[in-house]
Amino acid sequence: MLLSFHYINFQITPTQSQSSCPHLHLRRLSTVSLPSKPYRKFPLPHLSSSAAAVSTGAIVSHSPLEAKENEFGFLRDEETESYNFDGSFELTDLKRFESPKVEVKELEDLPEQWRRSRLAWLCKELPAHRSGTFLRVLNAQRKWIRQDDCTYITVHCMRIRENEAAFRVYKWMMQQRWFQFDFALATKLADYMGKERKYLKCREIFDDIINQGLVANESTFHVLIVSYLSSSASNCLEEACSIYNQMIHLGGYKPRLSLHNSLLGLFYQDVIDKERIASLRAEMRSLGIEEGPEVLVSVLRACAKEGDLAEAEITWKTILSSNSKPPTQAYLYLMDVYSRVGKPMKSLEIFRGMQERRSPNVVSYYKIIEILCKAQETELAESLMIEFINTGMTPLMRSFIDMMGMYANLSLHDKVESTFLWCLEKCRPNQTVYNLYLDSLVQNKFLDRAAEVFNEMVADEAIGVNTKSCNTILRGYLTCSHYAKAIKIFNFMREKRYEIESSLIEKLEYVLSQEEVKKPISLKLSKEQREILIGLLLGGLRVQIDEENKSYAIHFVFRENFKVHSFLKRHIYNQFHEWLTSKLPVDDEDADIPYQFTTISHTYFKFYDQFCPQGIPVIPKLIHRWLTPRVLAYWYMYGGYRTSSGDILLRLKFGKEDVLRIAKAFKAKSLNCRVRRKGTVFWMGFLGKDAVAFWELTEPFVLADLKESLVAGVESPNGSSGIKNMNLSSDSDTDGNVSVCMDDYNST
Repeated sequence: MLLSFHYINFQITPTQSQSSCPHLHLRRLSTVSLPSKPYRKFPLPHLSSSAAAVSTGAIVSHSPLEAKENEFGFLRDEETESYNFDGSFELTDLKRFESPKVEVKELEDLPEQWRRSRLAWLCKELPAHRSGTFLRVLNAQRKWIRQDDCTYITVHCMRIRENEAAFRVYKWMMQQRWFQFDFALATKLADYMGKERKYLKCREIFDDIINQGLVANESTFHVLIVSYLSSSASNCLEEACSIYNQMIHLGGYKPRLSLHNSLLGLFYQDVIDKERIASLRAEMRSLGIEEGPEVLVSVLRACAKEGDLAEAEITWKTILSSNSKPPTQAYLYLMDVYSRVGKPMKSLEIFRGMQERRSPNVVSYYKIIEILCKAQETELAESLMIEFINTGMTPLMRSFIDMMGMYANLSLHDKVESTFLWCLEKCRPNQTVYNLYLDSLVQNKFLDRAAEVFNEMVADEAIGVNTKSCNTILRGYLTCSHYAKAIKIFNFMREKRYEIESSLIEKLEYVLSQEEVKKPISLKLSKEQREILIGLLLGGLRVQIDEENKSYAIHFVFRENFKVHSFLKRHIYNQFHEWLTSKLPVDDEDADIPYQFTTISHTYFKFYDQFCPQGIPVIPKLIHRWLTPRVLAYWYMYGGYRTSSGDILLRLKFGKEDVLRIAKAFKAKSLNCRVRRKGTVFWMGFLGKDAVAFWELTEPFVLADLKESLVAGVESPNGSSGIKNMNLSSDSDTDGNVSVCMDDYNST
């Protein structure tokens, strides 16, 4: 993967040909508010894969997971990572790019009443359908619909943020015999898809532009690079570099320095090639590009990964000479370098120096405590931990885990236990903390206490058990010859389909050979699992149907960068572990739970198809029987939000009659709510005392880690729920349209 920084100074003359896009010359046209700039046509050059360029011929492959559509429209959480390389190329930069106008007729300009009516109906109907029905509806219009009509529908969908629907109309339109490529429409749609980080769809439109012999607009290049860099897929950085080079060589654009620095920073993330880094920096200097803080911090990070102390100290001096208050990341990487070369005291010195220049944050305490724990400097680590707690900063969990790990490595069980109890006082422990404590109990053969802790984990939905927990307690029982208890754990693991560690299999086989062989356990959904699924389906989850084999599966989708979902996904993964098609490795407790996972196909899931028969979301008529407190709690956690004023909103993507059926069911339970519609989505609001009543009903089933952020009746100081200005307090019914300020809203 090579990254070029050559800027080519050639002039591209705007095309004046009207034949390439004759549909741009319509009468009585109105425009969407993007400033005008003529697009350019240029023969595609062959770029060699030398050090100066990257071939533009490769097209990114569409893997099923990456190309999966976001059908749920969750809001984005406002929280950001403490340090990343994404902050310097915000998509708000796109406001400074000039883009071509999209020319489209408005409904009142159409002379035929029937055409106006049909277009209005399609604009309302299409966003509500999934892919199959969506295409059937469009195919039924072939006798009369033309490009002007499809362009209007596409633009309308983008205006109401139904960008997936706009993309489907655009792709359908391209397959029609009357289609003529519209550069302005393609540019606007590509920019919208890129802003939503849907890089595969953005790339698809980008390729359409290139295949027409046109050069994409600067905004399209920029947004496509940013969307690639925002993905964690393996090939995305390489594709971003390829597009970056096309932006320079093919488009003749000079990328913003912020984009350049951010791409260079990410280029250092995984593979450290010292020679390549040196050559790139030399090339930057030769081009007169000054190394900004982002680049120097990235170099320091590379030094941290390699343990290159000499280069790190030179880079650090350069940073100090240009900035009296270096970025926090620079301190962290320098501390890491000294730690890797076996100088933890020097890392502590850097940390103290940072305290003198700037206020340390949570991440800096994480890093220094981690370094001292790895060096097994127990007294210093304890002192820093007390100092960290006294600052009042949160969360503390990561440092508690480091402390417990240090004591466990030193076989200091008493310290492990006291730190565990300390953690219970200061914060809500998670599964990792419990597993560390459980492992220490088993190692020291305190099996009675280990059994109590294991049962606590099973009983607490916010913690739960996983493969590691079960193998730990199973090892303890087998080691101490508690075979009856070992068999119970084994049967529990069979039910959950947890993999047994290879080191335990031989002894377990001997124990089982002495017992009567039992019949294989058949899968069956528990009452709790059934209620969880209903709650998630009300919140927007969908059932996958294999029409050919008449089989049903549940595809769980969680929103990235959304705090509630980051907690909920692990809990749901553990709850349905035995049903999943893929599982995490046995010994990899720190492995990240994916944001999407799927169950096996099973007849048990056919029951839930009634929530989405033939791909159309529907509320079953017997829903009033199923609205238990647990169902409502999971609906709230998955598809609901708390407003900044402490009210509760539940999202429903169903028809009006279905929503009214739910509202009546709530009223029968003495829960008053107000319903408003925004586009094709309804929002059910519980205000004031009604929100408190809803919370009191569902609170026992809300995950402990989420209670603070979801509790009703408490005003949020920063409106962290992500919803603002949702007016649900008026007396108008569901026919009222409400203006909602939700920039991150994404509905399909």
